[in-house]
Amino acid sequence: MNVNAAIAAVAALAGLCTGVIAMLAFRWSEREQAKPTRSSLHTDAALPPGVDTVLSVLRSSAVVLDEADAVVKASSAAYALGLVRGGKLAVEPMLAMARDTRRDGEIRQIELDLPRRGTGRGDALAVSARVAPLGSRLVLLLVEDLTEARRIEAVRRDFVANVSHELKTPVGALSLLSEAVMDASDDPEAVSRFAGRMQVEATRLSSLVQELIDLSRVQNDDPLEDAEPVRVDELVAEAIDRCRHQAGTKQITMATGGTADLRVWGNRGQLAAALGNLVENAVNYSPARTRVGIAARRIPATGGDLIEVAVTDQGIGISEKDRERIFERFYRVDPARSRQTGGTGLGLAIVKHVAASHGGEVTVWSAEGQGSTFTLRLPEAGAARDHRSAGGPGEPYDSGSDLDGEDGDRPYETFTNEQLSAPEVLP
Repeated sequence: MNVNAAIAAVAALAGLCTGVIAMLAFRWSEREQAKPTRSSLHTDAALPPGVDTVLSVLRSSAVVLDEADAVVKASSAAYALGLVRGGKLAVEPMLAMARDTRRDGEIRQIELDLPRRGTGRGDALAVSARVAPLGSRLVLLLVEDLTEARRIEAVRRDFVANVSHELKTPVGALSLLSEAVMDASDDPEAVSRFAGRMQVEATRLSSLVQELIDLSRVQNDDPLEDAEPVRVDELVAEAIDRCRHQAGTKQITMATGGTADLRVWGNRGQLAAALGNLVENAVNYSPARTRVGIAARRIPATGGDLIEVAVTDQGIGISEKDRERIFERFYRVDPARSRQTGGTGLGLAIVKHVAASHGGEVTVWSAEGQGSTFTLRLPEAGAARDHRSAGGPGEPYDSGSDLDGEDGDRPYETFTNEQLSAPEVLP
């Protein structure tokens, strides 16, 4: 009896000790979890009240450093720019500036060019960094990405310089010619000759101003606001009619071909201007007694068929180095020849903007001495696809039809036996 009582007493004592030990272990665990760890010292609790909320809504990249130059807080944009790596500020000039600000409390600002992360390109990332003290021991670094702003500023500066140069030439010529007319007032033949030159320069100036207006319009306006199904053959007819005089003067034949009854979706005026610029370039840069071909076809593509309009000439061709830049504003392959033809260097830039704003593209194939082919690709209008599915594929162009609605002699002709189908005029 005494043995059983002793065993029971021992078991009760053991259970009591186990409970006390478990309770002490639980309390110790809670205390340890409540203690600030080394990493928790650099969390949001180290920031002054409200600072974390402000930093989260800033557009700039934000980094907060403590007295040991460790990163207390960094925005996702700071990591994306490569400013923070391994919990440290990775840009040495910014780190030095932060240390100076921590020492004397002065706000500092610097502009730097940083290498882009993950790219093999040589271009740099332009940033503006501003450092200010945050409380008694923290430093706030704000970094603004200036790359796009600088690019836009460079484009604007180049555009203004180019426009000034292009306007200066005809304006200066008109000034000199007007003085010549005044000096030759008693010579009717000289006056007539100088007046003709003035008319040429005035036309050139007017064309430049108009193309500047057109370029500004296609860059700023949304072409899909007034979009409609536009017949491609009507655009071709307008382009040919626009170049009728130039083609007739140089005895250049205009030939059409491809698939009839094609439609694209977009702004009729912009599309007509784009195709007209391509045809006008082909005529202006083609030798006399050659041929310019315009052909349209439908090509399958992911997300819907595309309409492809190709303009082929037998002109001087374009070198490989020039092909990379011909769609830049004011860039001309041969400036001297452009002055003779009245070119402004804006026509192809307008074509590029129109194609892009309509969800398409413009490409070029060319070989020096063999001519060039400019291809404009645009999405097919939905109404045209519905029409095609109901009535079957379109028929080829009737090359003998009168595109401009007039009969009689014209400065160009079409061929019933020499149609240029779209695949044949492309390289």
